[in-house]
Amino acid sequence: MAASVYAVPAEASERAYFKSVQGNWSGSGEIVAGKYKNTRFTCKFTGNVPRGLGMDISGKCRVGLFTQEMSARITKRGKSYRGQFLDGAKGKGLDIVSGRLKSNKLIVGINRKKLNGTMVANMKNRNKMHITISVRGNSNKLIPVIGLTLNRT
Repeated sequence: MAASVYAVPAEASERAYFKSVQGNWSGSGEIVAGKYKNTRFTCKFTGNVPRGLGMDISGKCRVGLFTQEMSARITKRGKSYRGQFLDGAKGKGLDIVSGRLKSNKLIVGINRKKLNGTMVANMKNRNKMHITISVRGNSNKLIPVIGLTLNRT
């Protein structure tokens, strides 16, 4: 009985977090490390809550004349999260292999072959979200690679 008492508030906070992602978002970001360092881009996304516990985000990001479709699906599985960016690691994307919600921050583990890292989606307030993607370097230290700030539109 005690375990179920604590599970309800945790699930309620997760539902509130995912519900807060619903709607239209736009913003800009920058690649801060690697081959394309200092590349700036803009994005427009729509966030939805699928059945169960999680979120779907889809939209486009643009760099100059080039546009890239973007999508992510994150769902709760047991005590963690699973999902994928684009078509997952078997395609051109990334797999979401772990995760946790801590206050207003969703922190998920990302993986593609030998690339491992994290994506943090931090809801700064009801209308602003900051996303940081970091990868593990040779020293196993997380290195920020992409930063993106989205505003509700």
